[in-house]
Amino acid sequence: MRIVGMAAVMFLVVTIVFLIVRVTPGDPAAIMLGPDASAADIAALRARLGLDAPLPLQYLVYVQQMLQGDLGESIFLGQPVLTAIWSRAEPTFFLTVFALAIACVIALPVGIISAYRRGSLFDQGITTLAMLAASIPGFWLSLMLMQLFSVRLGWFPVSGYGGPGASFGDRLYHLVLPAVALGVVSSALIIRFTRAAMLDVLGEDYVRTARSKGMSEFRVILRHALKNALIPIITVIGLTAAVLISGAVVTETVFGLPGIGNLVVSAVSRRDYPVIQGALLIIAGLYVLINFIIDMLYLIVDPRVRY
Repeated sequence: MRIVGMAAVMFLVVTIVFLIVRVTPGDPAAIMLGPDASAADIAALRARLGLDAPLPLQYLVYVQQMLQGDLGESIFLGQPVLTAIWSRAEPTFFLTVFALAIACVIALPVGIISAYRRGSLFDQGITTLAMLAASIPGFWLSLMLMQLFSVRLGWFPVSGYGGPGASFGDRLYHLVLPAVALGVVSSALIIRFTRAAMLDVLGEDYVRTARSKGMSEFRVILRHALKNALIPIITVIGLTAAVLISGAVVTETVFGLPGIGNLVVSAVSRRDYPVIQGALLIIAGLYVLINFIIDMLYLIVDPRVRY
């Protein structure tokens, strides 16, 4: 049943994305040929691309190709959609992982300490900062980091992902500021969920029993409280990972990273239907996959969970 549900979600995503892309104003043939193209040339190109066929027929052809693992060919890049997306996947993957790592490193200890010291000045300060971080637009923070650490201090590159022969370390170096921008904003939600989950378990009887046995506070927190608070924390980390994938669109554009987000923005501006559909389909598939992994982690953390 789980696989059937995932397949149904993907089918809905494919249908909705196809319809939204097709009803969006703009003609890729006209954009491709430029403002001086004649109506006959545009009509001929539309016929060659299959855009003059009735919408239901276009949909059936697209679904049939997709079921065969073919997402079509980019109208403007002249290469298969999967090839275009794969060539841009590395910056987006490392940016997402880097940003998620930063968010977790910040949020988990801060959220745990904030819950443990509930009502203290530290707790109040962290709660305020988390609310502030959650309200900051990602693009604004990206611009501020770029202005301070790239333009004024010169510590990090303004944009790009390193040259063609750049080493792995150099490419990660180019991702520091984008990852910090995404990670700081994302850490706010994880802090709040971690704090709330820890507050729920810190008052439980098994925590008091562990303390009464003379166990150190460090072991009580890690072995008893945190272990039982992991399910909501895993949930919010998984959802944050999914949000980071889509949130990378803006950050990649600001920092000029050649990732999937940048590819999507270019495809939208040029009405490159196959690339838009393919990229959104893959992003939706990652959402579904992450949710599946979260459910599997539930079973590991708490064997009492059943589906």
